[in-house]
Amino acid sequence: MKLIIISDIHANFDALSALTETYDELWVLGDLVNYGPEPSAVVDFVKSKAAVVVRGNHDHSIGYGEDPRCSSLYREMAEATGRITDSVLTFDQKLFLRGLPLTLEIQRENTRFYLCHATPSDPLFGYCEAESHRWIHELDNLPANVVLTGHTHVPVIRTIGNRKLVNPGSIGQPKMGRPDACYAVWEDGDIELRSYPYDVWKTVSKIRKLLIPVHVQDKLAANLYTGEIPSPIG
Repeated sequence: MKLIIISDIHANFDALSALTETYDELWVLGDLVNYGPEPSAVVDFVKSKAAVVVRGNHDHSIGYGEDPRCSSLYREMAEATGRITDSVLTFDQKLFLRGLPLTLEIQRENTRFYLCHATPSDPLFGYCEAESHRWIHELDNLPANVVLTGHTHVPVIRTIGNRKLVNPGSIGQPKMGRPDACYAVWEDGDIELRSYPYDVWKTVSKIRKLLIPVHVQDKLAANLYTGEIPSPIG
């Protein structure tokens, strides 16, 4: 059995639709919307293609009309694109985001998976870098061999005790120093990180057409072109 695991699409349909690898199941670790130019297309794709989806903080924000609690570097970008997202998604699409589970426990073959967007203790908003010692406590007593998380946009596989912590990185807004879309593949008990290029210019051209401030467009574009965390806005 082959699973493709993706996270943090952030309304980047060009990156999502450029994924050509075949799979038995597509799993999504949240944050379908905000920052990118095509939230509706992404939500429809995930609804029709994904076997498993958990809710991210941006999905929660749009589904419930609440603050996504972004860091200061991303707050203005989230607010500006969040208004666009809220205006273009249908009621049913927002209801889909609202209804996504916060965590899931799933078994495939002999592997038990635990899925959340951020951290097990705070599935929506918890921020924990891959090398943090906090993960030792986060993974304590979880009924899983593999723990899948997103949120940081940084791909990693880390072994902690008898468990693997896996973050596939971000499909739509990478933060690992290059613009390639990132994902993970689990196949017959083995898991690895992969990435692929896509037409970033095409996505940026769509961002330039959004009715948001030009300096916000600049920051979003720079993030996509470089795959790096943006400098402060202003």
